Amino acid sequence: MAGAHLLGEAMTGGYGATDILHACTIEARPGEIAVIVGPNGAGKSTAMKAIFGMLRLRGGRVSLGGEDITRLSPQDRVARGMAFVPQTSNIFPALSVEENLEMGAFLRRDAIRATMEQVFALFPVLRDKRRQAAGELSGGQRQQVAVGRALMTRPRVLMLDEPTAGVSPIVMDELFDRVIEIARTGLTILMVEQNARQALEIAHRGFVLVQGHNAYTDTGAALLANPEVRRSFLGG
Repeated sequence: MAGAHLLGEAMTGGYGATDILHACTIEARPGEIAVIVGPNGAGKSTAMKAIFGMLRLRGGRVSLGGEDITRLSPQDRVARGMAFVPQTSNIFPALSVEENLEMGAFLRRDAIRATMEQVFALFPVLRDKRRQAAGELSGGQRQQVAVGRALMTRPRVLMLDEPTAGVSPIVMDELFDRVIEIARTGLTILMVEQNARQALEIAHRGFVLVQGHNAYTDTGAALLANPEVRRSFLGG
């Protein structure tokens, strides 16, 4: 699977007349886990939506694999190899697990069984519950369905908005372990997380946003070691 360098460069934009992002830059390279962290209202999810084309930018650009995709719709970005898992409303609760995965492959015209088997290998519980309605699963299992459905598109870039929201610490650790496994296949992963310390522990690259600006940009390890970042954003 070919990798992709994802770049949201000097992004400025927001909702209505109000800018939430102010020359914000986010990037991730093939096989990297890039994490966006920061306080509530910092513009983390807005940056993610801007990169995916759900927010029109007033300044800056977005590129994927060297191609400028700033003006492309989210659907066209999916066709280029991007997959986005929103924080909420990210599964079809009335459909079975298997049907949810099939829905993820709606753009494909080739056989999907091998990809579904890869998803089941990554998330074995989904194989056991493949006939069960997704809405009946636990919160962590529903997140697995959502990520698995995104992987069915065979993306080059996987974008996760608060994937561990509302799950237990044990489930969070399991999800992060799976994210590491996915990155090792060469996918570019961009993730917004409130659990900043845990997310930076697995991140190759981290972006700390404050009021839509880049406050700190470095490796995950360097941000964890930065005393100002620890004091201001990680609880000391």
